[in-house]
Amino acid sequence: MGAAASYFRHIKEAVVTIFDGMAVTASHLVRKPYTIQYPDRIPVRVQDTLPFRYRGILDVDLEICTGCLACDRACPINCIAIAIEKNAQTREILISQFDIDMAKCMYCGLCSEVCPTGSIHHTTEFEGADFSLESLIRRFIAEPVVAYKAKKGPEPDPEVAQLLERGMKYVEEWAQPGGDKPATASPPKPAPVAASPRPAPVPRPTTAASPKPATGGTEAKVPDGAGHDDGDQGDGNKDG
Repeated sequence: MGAAASYFRHIKEAVVTIFDGMAVTASHLVRKPYTIQYPDRIPVRVQDTLPFRYRGILDVDLEICTGCLACDRACPINCIAIAIEKNAQTREILISQFDIDMAKCMYCGLCSEVCPTGSIHHTTEFEGADFSLESLIRRFIAEPVVAYKAKKGPEPDPEVAQLLERGMKYVEEWAQPGGDKPATASPPKPAPVAASPRPAPVPRPTTAASPKPATGGTEAKVPDGAGHDDGDQGDGNKDG
């Protein structure tokens, strides 16, 4: 009898458990869904809704790359490979290789922080899935290109000037910590306190040095009338 009761009790517990789980599932049939249809069933692309400082897949604008190798040195895991050559005659830098292995990139942003023109920068693109690791290596140069050289004045090429403006905005607003925050007015500096004039030094009283008494067998010559009492005259010696 006890075995049969235990058997039917287990069946009851299984049925109750199934109904508890299905009740939770059925409740979602009448709720508003929270999922977003991806990728083409939304009015605005997800990439366009991400902030400017989003660290997505790296991109390089070779038109403003100076070939300084700063990003290559700053990368902590060596996922950037750059090869440059310097023309001895024209003194121009030729960039023959610029590869980024996105399979190794950890999206730290150190390479974009040190770029002087903002040539290498993170984008809002995050769809990097592929079928092989080799296909995740992005090769930006097919033929050698001349590195960008900064002009003393404004950039004459409008396309390069637009890229340079975007790159400098990236460096100023993204690379600097808190660059996307509005600037706050710095507290005014206190006015310098005028130094109080020092008191004039008090002159020390000078005392005339008293004459030293004469020593030896010679007597000091006393002028007439000096060292005598009133009414006494003579050679300066008092009567004893």
